[in-house]
Parts: sequence; C-alpha cells; structure tokens
Amino acid sequence: MNQPVASAPSIRAYTRGAVLPKLLASRILILDGAMGTMIQRYKLDEARYRGTRFQDYSRDIKGNNELLSLTQPQIIGEIHEQYLAAGADIIETNTFGATTVAQADYGMESLAIEMNLESAKLARAACDKYSTPDKPRFVAGAIGPTPKTASISPDVNDPAARNVTFDELRTSYYEQAKALLDGGADLFLVETIFDTLNAKAALFALDELFEDTGERLPIMISGTVTDASGRILSGQTVEAFWNSLRHARPLMFGLNCALGAALMRPYIAELARLCDTYVSCYPNAGLPNPMSDTGFDELPADTSSLLKEFAQAGLVNLAGGCCGTTPEHIAAIAQALAEIKPRKWPGQYRDEG
Repeated sequence: MNQPVASAPSIRAYTRGAVLPKLLASRILILDGAMGTMIQRYKLDEARYRGTRFQDYSRDIKGNNELLSLTQPQIIGEIHEQYLAAGADIIETNTFGATTVAQADYGMESLAIEMNLESAKLARAACDKYSTPDKPRFVAGAIGPTPKTASISPDVNDPAARNVTFDELRTSYYEQAKALLDGGADLFLVETIFDTLNAKAALFALDELFEDTGERLPIMISGTVTDASGRILSGQTVEAFWNSLRHARPLMFGLNCALGAALMRPYIAELARLCDTYVSCYPNAGLPNPMSDTGFDELPADTSSLLKEFAQAGLVNLAGGCCGTTPEHIAAIAQALAEIKPRKWPGQYRDEG
C-alpha cells in the first residue's frame, strides 16, 4: 500500500516536534498564558467580534473568541507575539473552542475547520518570527474539552442521558486536528480535560490522523482538578486519570486551570511521582477576584514564586499560565525558572533511547 505523502507543514512539524524531547531534557520550557484574559484587555464589542464578514449575522457572537482568528487576526497575532516576547517557548493556537461541537452554541459549526487552519497559521507566523537557532519556538494545536460531556448526564432525572456521543466527538476532533496540522502545528495539546472519555475521543482522533497522514506529532495532555477532592469532574483521581490515558504515550502530561498553583501542588507532585514522561503545569493566577485587572488574585511575582518552588522540588518540565495570566506573568515565570534543572524520572534516558 502506498503511504500518504505528508504536506510541507506536516513535514516541518514532524522535524520540529522531534526537537522537543531534547529541549525538555535540557531545561524547563515555558508555555504561554491565557488567551481569553488577553482578549478581554481589548474590550471588544459585538461589532468588533463580527467584523465586516459577519456584520449581518443573525445571532449574538460576542464571546466567541475563536472567531477572532477570522475577524480580528491582527489581535490574535499581537497576543501571540506578546507571549513570545515574554519568553514563551510554546504558544497555543486560539482554538480552545474551535470544534463543531463547541461552535454549535453560535451556529458556526461550518466555520470550525477554517478557524483552526487560520489560527494555526497565525501562531506559526508568530513562532517563525521569534524563532532563533538557539531558541526555537513551537506551536501547540490547542484542543479543548468542548462544552459537552460524554460521561455525565445533563439531566438529573435521567442518568443514562447524554448530549454528545463518542463518535460525534471523535469526528469533530479529527476535523480540528487535521486543520491544525495543515496550518503548521508542531504538537497537539489536549487540554483542560474534565471528562476522560472526551479526552479519549480526542486521542482516538489523533491516532486516526497520524495513521492517515503517515506523521506522528508529539502529544501533550493536561487535565483539570476541579476542587479539593483531587478529582477531575468525571470522578477520577489524578492517578486514575494518568493510568487511563498513558497508553497514548504523551510527550507531556499535567494539569491546568481551575486551581491556582498553591492548591494544585499536591496533584502535580502526585503526577511527578507517577509519570514516566515529562510533567507540565500551567495554573490559573490564583483564585477569581472580580476587583483585579485580570479577574484573578495573583500578580506575576506570586505565580512565578510558586512555580519556582515546584521547579526546585523537581516536579515540572514545562510551566506556564492559564486563566488570569498575562505576558507579565509568563516573563516572571521564565525568569524565575531559567536556571533550575528540569524534572527527571527513573529510567528516563532508557525510555528515551
């Protein structure tokens, strides 16, 4: 059987993706911060979300941040560049909700592929602008959880009810991932996971994509512990979560969102003990605070100090920020972690060999 011929962006992504494990073994890498928090700084109204193309659209679309890659691409590009200037090694595409499942909330399912393609191109252009031989920059194709869950009933009176199926998720994720790959992503980030079954649908779709294209890019998986129970929303502890998804052989595995770093620490420590792969951590900037400029408690010095302690304890290989974090947070994190050795695990070099 003839193997499919990889596209130029795919070949580039594969080559650059092969560099990541070596970098992760040599130093702690830095992920970018929150996209939504930065978009809020622009104070966009409904008209600016619509742009010219969607000025007559029949529904309100303010808040559909992924649409901004089509209507306000210069803003998304500016945000990417601000994070790269702050020292981020990896930036996420503006595609957290760019699936047909998520875009159904706005009646924009037909735009999902275009959103992913253009978002990846914007991130790719920014990374190419800032990359140097000594400091290459990488595009992470962001794959969010969708607002629907395959494991939990939306109806308290009908535990068996579901508002999305595994196959619907798989198809939606495949379309998203293919467009991200075509746009120039270097790795895939399945993130903010609250339902392991949703994540399995995404990973199944990625495996299908790799088989179809003949390319296999690195995968990063990041879950969300929702409260002090230490479990994700669908009920798993972090240990169970890891064991449920480790078969995907992710390059990185970790946690993001929901909690600030202080509350996230015991769960990151647990993953650092369990995982035979690199561990990532990108927490919120503390707890929500409507009186703050970012909507969260922590200043850059606070978040960076907490993550520095994580690094000094040998818990992380990649650090960044989620909700409430800004380029100022990322710059502080990059500076705080610059001289600290990355986490290692037993048998690491044997596993990588």
